[in-house]
Amino acid sequence: MARVGVDKLLERLLGVKDLRVRGARFEPRGVVVEVLPPRRKARCGVCGRPCPRYDPCPPRLWRHLALGRTAFWLSYAPRRVECRRHGVRVEQVPWAAHDSHFTREFEEMVAWLAQRMDKSATCRLMAINWRTVGTVVERVVAQRLDAQRLEELYVIGVDEVSHRRHHQYLSVVVDHLKSRVVWLGEGKGEQTLHGFFDELGAERTRQLTHVTQDLSAAFSKVVKQRAPQAVQVFDRFHVQKLANEAVDEVRRGEVRQVAGTEAAAGVKQSRWALLKNPWNLTLRQEQKLGEVQRLNRRLYRAYLLKESLARGMDYRQPARASKHLDGWCQWARRSRLKPFVRLSKTVQRHKQGIVAYTQTGLSNGVVEGLNNKIRLVMRRAYGFRNTTALKAMILLCCGGLTLHPPLPGLA
Repeated sequence: MARVGVDKLLERLLGVKDLRVRGARFEPRGVVVEVLPPRRKARCGVCGRPCPRYDPCPPRLWRHLALGRTAFWLSYAPRRVECRRHGVRVEQVPWAAHDSHFTREFEEMVAWLAQRMDKSATCRLMAINWRTVGTVVERVVAQRLDAQRLEELYVIGVDEVSHRRHHQYLSVVVDHLKSRVVWLGEGKGEQTLHGFFDELGAERTRQLTHVTQDLSAAFSKVVKQRAPQAVQVFDRFHVQKLANEAVDEVRRGEVRQVAGTEAAAGVKQSRWALLKNPWNLTLRQEQKLGEVQRLNRRLYRAYLLKESLARGMDYRQPARASKHLDGWCQWARRSRLKPFVRLSKTVQRHKQGIVAYTQTGLSNGVVEGLNNKIRLVMRRAYGFRNTTALKAMILLCCGGLTLHPPLPGLA
C-alpha cells in the first residue's frame, strides 16, 4: 500500500480542485488548512483577467464543509490587483466566489439543502445564521440560473401569487414546455407584465404561440398589445370557478329570500350538492339536489347553468364549443339571475380564449402547480422580509436549477 503525504490527504479530503495545500493546524474553530492557488499570475476577482499586483492583504479564512463535527477552514493571504476595467480589487481565488467567505462546495451544499428543507434546519445543519442562507441562495442563483431561459419560449403561462398581506403580489411567468419559472415581477398590473415583454425583446416575443392565463383584464390587454400573434388560452378551471361563485351567490340570495318559510328546507345545507361534480355526489347530496329541484326552481336553474357551461368546455371541436357557448350566453341572459347575467358577459367577452382551450387542451395547471410550490416555499420560511430574497428562493426551487453538492458516493 502506497503511503500518502499529509498535504495530499488534505487535498483529497477537501475535495477542492485547483489549490495547493501548504499545511494545517488545529484551532478552537476547527482545522485551518493553509492553501495556495495553482497559478502565480493574479487575476481580477470580478472579471478574471490577469492583472498586475497592487499590494498584499492579510490572511483570510473561507469556511469549508465539515468532516463530522470538525469544521474546515481555508486560509490564504490574497493579493490585491489593479484591473483596467474594475480598478483595485482582491484577486480571484478558484475555491470561492468574489466577496464570499465560503467555498463553492459549501455554498452548493447550502443551496441544495435550502431547496429541500426550511431555513431553520439548514442553519442548524450547516452552523450558519438565517441571513447567511439567504445571501448564499442569492449568490448561487445569480451564478447558476440559466441565462438562456428566455430563449425558445413558445408556450408560456402567466399568473400572480400573493406574498404578503395588503395585496402585495408577484407576477409569475412559466415555461410550459420545461415546467419552470422563467421570470418574476413585483406587482400584478399591466406595468409589471410590460416589464417581462421589455426583457424578452421583440424578436423573442414573436416566437410565442400560446399564452395561458386567468381572466385578468390587465394581462389580456398587455398580451394583446405586445404579442398579438399569440393565442390567449383561458382554461376551464377559472371559468368554472366563476360559475361556482355565481351559483353560490344565487344560493345565498335565496337563503335570505326564503328564510322563515317552508321553502327554506330545500335550500338549507345545499352548498356542496350544488358545487360538486355530479359523479362525486354522496347519496345525501343527491337527495338534497332533488329537494332543490322540487322546492326552488331559481336555484336549480343556476345549477343547470353551471353544469351546462362545464359541458360546453368538454368539446374538442372548436366550432361545436363556440356554438354551445353562444347558446349558453343567451340562456344565461334570459335566466333572470343577475350573477349569471354578469357571467354571460364575461364568457362572451373571453369566448375566443375559452374556445382555444377546447382546441389546444392547454391549461394553467402547470402554473397553478408551481404557484402551490411557491406558497409552500413561503410557508416553509414563515414569510420573507424582502422580495429579492423571495425571488431568489423561488428561482432556486422552481427555476429548473440542478445542483451538484459534494455528497458521498455509493460504494
